[in-house]
Amino acid sequence: MASLSTDKCGRRRILFMDRDGKRRTIRLGKLSARQTESVKQHVEALLAARYTTPDPETTAWVNGLPGTLHKRLAAVNLIQPRTSTALGAFLDTYIAGRTDIKPGTVLVLRQAQTNMVSYFGADKPLQEITEDDAKNWRQSLAGQGLAEATIAKRSEKAKTFFNAAVKRKLIPANPFAGLDSGSKANKSRQRFISREDAQRVADACPDAEWRLLFVLARFGGLRCPSEILSLRWSDIDWDKGRILVHSPKTERYTDRESRLIPLFVELRPYLMEVFELAEPGAVYCITRYRQANCNLRTQLHRIIRKAGLKPWPRTFQNLRSSRQTELCERFPEYLVCVWLGNSKAIAREYYLQIRDSDFEGAAQNPTRIVPETASSGDNRQAVNRTGAIENADLSRQVPSIIAGGGFEPPTSGLWARRATRLLYPAANSLILRCVHQSVRPSPLISISDNHLYTCATKSLSPCPCEQAITSDGCESSPQCLPSAPSYTCKKATA
Repeated sequence: MASLSTDKCGRRRILFMDRDGKRRTIRLGKLSARQTESVKQHVEALLAARYTTPDPETTAWVNGLPGTLHKRLAAVNLIQPRTSTALGAFLDTYIAGRTDIKPGTVLVLRQAQTNMVSYFGADKPLQEITEDDAKNWRQSLAGQGLAEATIAKRSEKAKTFFNAAVKRKLIPANPFAGLDSGSKANKSRQRFISREDAQRVADACPDAEWRLLFVLARFGGLRCPSEILSLRWSDIDWDKGRILVHSPKTERYTDRESRLIPLFVELRPYLMEVFELAEPGAVYCITRYRQANCNLRTQLHRIIRKAGLKPWPRTFQNLRSSRQTELCERFPEYLVCVWLGNSKAIAREYYLQIRDSDFEGAAQNPTRIVPETASSGDNRQAVNRTGAIENADLSRQVPSIIAGGGFEPPTSGLWARRATRLLYPAANSLILRCVHQSVRPSPLISISDNHLYTCATKSLSPCPCEQAITSDGCESSPQCLPSAPSYTCKKATA
């Protein structure tokens, strides 16, 4: 059987007698006594397995051996040497065998393959790629100027390659397993495409099908090119106002091969235009631009420049992102996610945007709070130091907050019939907006401690309405909406 030996420098060795009567030595280096004893037990099991089948534990131990020790055991004929597999040949074989993935995924795998072969070389054995090599490869991608999201995606594909090599027992472990990978949101590449800019691009499109293709991405939220090119005339229900969207990207998931979306009013004229021009018996809405080598992104960039705009990054995804952002202003988020074919988490991470107009609107327009009525004293909500309502019952507030037109912004005429009350915590004074058609913008009317209305906007002319304000409204102008018993509107004192 095997025996242990330690030289004067503390290096461990395992000695055993081979079949031919010669003594063989396996040099282990500086290992602990426990590690050395474990290796010795497995070596004895391998010696016994020359005449029997090795036990599963020993087989698993051999498969997980690092390259150096595996070579030393193979050198004394205890195990078979591992087959040296070149990186380039392995990647070619792996990608060619993935017949279950879509062409777009194959393209992403090829991009990762190009990065790996250019760095390691096509002849680099898989067994010789270490964890340090994997980290250095990832850093080299950053040196090429690639975005972090792209680097993470390429790292994810490298993990996929070497996980397959581990399953095929070509290597004991995946050296890329510790790399940061996966999908990463890049907010700096988000752009909101306004309706005005979208209309300019649609007008610059060369034909009706290009206009339809563009508006399906911007106002329908369809993925391009997969969902747009899959759209058939039979998928459109003109009477019910619905469109059946087939989704090649999500069809592998249960019940996600298709989804219903509304026939948005923005889409109908463009669909009708193409429908009138379609040949009899046409199946697909988009009959052109279906070739595999048709680069829609490059063509759209030309159209955008023709419209006098600068092409934005992530051209088609930002069209879809813009649509989801504006739909979430009007409809519940879960409903918009069903229409767009993604989840709330994905939408918030990759699609929903914060626009400049959101900041401008918040900075210019006061927060609207439900006016208190005489009978609502028991239901009055507390306001915290930040001005937010504590323990607010939103279900009871919504009918009062939303104008008669729903979530759409009201017109100036309708808004003139609204009054807004705010509570400023610092001054602890109620503020009213006295709206009068002859004053633009309308001045703020404050209630002082003695309950006297005064115009809070000194730079404007005095409030033209100086009549008594009653519980039924201003005697001279119904646009002044009261919230307190009768007081008199006085002009400002500088």
